[in-house]
Parts: sequence; C-alpha cells; structure tokens
Amino acid sequence: MSAVPERESAAPPVVVLLPGQGSQYPGMLRGLYGTEPVFTRVLDEVFGRLGDEGARVRADWLGDTPAVPLDDVRRAQPLLFGLDVALGTLLASWGVRPAAYLGHSAGEYAAAVLAGIMSLDDAVDVLAARVESLAGAPPGGMVAVAASAAQVAGRLTPRVVVAAVNAPTQVMLAGPDPDLGEVTARLTEDGTPWMPAKATAGYHSPSVADACAATVPAYRRISLRPPHTPVVSGYTGRELGEPLVRDPRFWAMQPSRPVHFGAALGHLLGADGPLGPGPFLVVEAGPGQGLSAIARRHPAVARGAGTVVPLSAVRAGAEHDRAQLAEAARRLLPAADPARVPAAARTGAGHVPDSSGPARFSP
Repeated sequence: MSAVPERESAAPPVVVLLPGQGSQYPGMLRGLYGTEPVFTRVLDEVFGRLGDEGARVRADWLGDTPAVPLDDVRRAQPLLFGLDVALGTLLASWGVRPAAYLGHSAGEYAAAVLAGIMSLDDAVDVLAARVESLAGAPPGGMVAVAASAAQVAGRLTPRVVVAAVNAPTQVMLAGPDPDLGEVTARLTEDGTPWMPAKATAGYHSPSVADACAATVPAYRRISLRPPHTPVVSGYTGRELGEPLVRDPRFWAMQPSRPVHFGAALGHLLGADGPLGPGPFLVVEAGPGQGLSAIARRHPAVARGAGTVVPLSAVRAGAEHDRAQLAEAARRLLPAADPARVPAAARTGAGHVPDSSGPARFSP
C-alpha cells in the first residue's frame, strides 16, 4: 500500500469551517501575504479580477489608514471571500482533503468555490455585483444576543428579525435603523446581554432583500455545478444538492435569509451525520477563531470526538499569523502530506514582526 492511502486511512475526516461577516478585524492575516505563495496567489487573483476596485481593496487591507472602513460591505465582503478561499486553497495544497465544507453567511459563498460549485472567476464577477447592490441597502446593523431564538421572539418586529442561530443560546438579530436601536434598547431594559456586530446593514433580514434580488440576473449568467466535496448549507442545515445547488435565486438571496449555523454544525458533527461519531478534525479557514469557539462547545467536540484547529490568529500581527499557521500545520500533519507542507509553514519561520491589533468579534 502506498504512503498516501495509508495516511488517508489513518487520518480523521476534516471539516472546513469558513467564517463570514463579523469575523473581520484590522490587519487580519496580512502576515501571510507575500510569504505564503499559494495564499498570496489566490488573493492576487481575486484582487486582479476586481480590477481597479481590487487594487483599492488590497491597499486598504494592507494599509493602516484605509480610505473605506473595513466593516463597509465594499471591503468586508471581498476580503472575507478572498481570505477564506486563499486559506482553503492553502489547506488543499498541503494535501488535506476535506470531507465537507460549512460556511457561515458569506463563508458559504467561499465554500461554493472551494467545492467546485462556482469557478473563482465567476464567483468574483458576481461578488462585484453583489457588493455594489448591497452597498445601496438601507443603513442598519446586526447584534449578537446571549439568548435563544425563543427568548427574543417577543422583541422581534417585521423589520428586526433573527438573522442567525449559531448555538442554543447565541443568536444574532438584524434590521435597519432606527428599528434595530429600538429593539436593543428593550433588550437592555430586560437585562439581556447583547453586543454590536461588525456590519453596516441588516444582513440576513428583509431590509436587504431588494438589494439581493437585483443580483439574480448576475447569478443566471454563471455556471453552477454540483460540488465535488459535500457542502453543508447554513441556510438549509443539510448537504447541498440538486436542484437547489443550481438555483441562481438560492445564491442571490442568501444575504437576506437567516443563517442556521448551529443546526448545520449539529447535522455535520452529530453521531448520525455524514461523518459518523468521530473522531474528526474541524478546521477554521478564515480570519479569527469565532467559528472555532462555537465548534468547541459542540457536544461531539466537548466529549473528545473532535479536534478544532483554527488557521488564523485572533489578533493582527505577522508574528501571530505565522505562529498560528505553524501550529495548525503541525496539528494537521496526520491529515496532510508532509512532503507538501513547507517547512516554513510548520515552523513559523520567515515572518516579520508586526504590531498587534484588536481581537475580532465572535459571530
């Protein structure tokens, strides 16, 4: 038997989690750009495909005084997409073969590229249309609430809704201004803990539905294919398949629909799920460790059936970026091809110290 099949049979299945809006933080993952060739190549492809706007996105990401704030959809969405795909591609370059992808919000769009549903070029072209349309959505926001969906139900309105259910007592609400502010004021009166998310519109609420609908024609112009690797959707809680995977409206309307990440993760890691009872490796391929924190609280992981491996640090700085990637590479060697994991990635060598930045918001 060859070395590769022996490695595959011995290694636990790998689940790749891809974060979305809210995981961004200033300086995120800049320490890998220019030092990790695969990571750099993918990002340059994304920036190049976006043309002049891509050059501006890159300049704002790498600079300390961005012309457009990071939380603006014109920066957050292209960067989160590019970083997710770049880290996912880097993981594959090490010989890691994911058993499934699960994205949170915009992370599902990155999963579509990594799983072969869309080509990178098609995805970036539609991303440009998506960002332009969402930039015109009504001002609003999102908040994370330490409560269950049932507990906040009495505070919801037709315009302020549950945007995401990440865990049994961790939900996000979203809506336009000033409606969202009125709801959070009542939460404060109730003594319900909440905190603002990094969003400038009410994503995953009806307030962005018109902006999403305007992008349906763009999705109709691209090729959509069944995935070569299973994708568990945060919108359905199950594996994507026909006919939904080829439905342009399904992809176009995602930013206006609620995310059921907790249910999707529960399906994926459950004893009766596609991976069985474990063991398995859960890898977060994107900025920060927000999804890793959620995954660590999942019962399967808590009982020791899963190991969570984030590829990103929780704060900015080349030292942090390289050290975290090196730690992840060492922990992933059972599922990787050692000959394909560069020594620099395993040791964290070759990085340049940088200043630390603030920790990211945990979705």
